[in-house]
Amino acid sequence: MPGGHPWVHPEAIGDARAAREWYYARNAETAEAFMAELDLAIERIEDAPRRWPPYLGDTRRYLLRRFPFFVVFREVENRVQILAVAHARRRPGYWLGR
Repeated sequence: MPGGHPWVHPEAIGDARAAREWYYARNAETAEAFMAELDLAIERIEDAPRRWPPYLGDTRRYLLRRFPFFVVFREVENRVQILAVAHARRRPGYWLGR
């Protein structure tokens, strides 16, 4: 996608770190698998952001396959903005103010 690498909201980075730490406390390999899947998700979003379904407002969401998380993002001026790495069953919409 034109526009270079996605912009990632600082709190989305915090979301990903918290999830990684939670998985790491249980199993390092699972934590690594989570991060690998998240990296792949961001690559796929970057390559074709409109491929993923609309979500709330002007956002879209990418569901991770092996983990109960999704990536919330939007396009602004041909650049992807990652707003959250959200757990699918906890605190719905907590990221809406981002």
